Amino acid sequence: MVFNYGHIVMEKNFIAAGEFKAKCLKILDSIAQDRKPLVITKRGKAVAKLIPIPGESEIFGALRGSLLYEDDIVSPLENEWKASL
Repeated sequence: MVFNYGHIVMEKNFIAAGEFKAKCLKILDSIAQDRKPLVITKRGKAVAKLIPIPGESEIFGALRGSLLYEDDIVSPLENEWKASL
């Protein structure tokens, strides 16, 4: 997978912390545009993951179809319940 961050072209989705620090603003702009996450490493170990925040179009309607709708929640139930004392 090739990621193009301005003039930085990376073969993988990770970058060393020192390189990220030097080119941070350009990388942030590219992530906002490309919408792809980036893992930041320090001494070869992953320490942080930079992900784009959802845009308005991704948030609006995100829960559509996830709610259960009941017609009548006020009428008595059809079955009897026995209370124990």
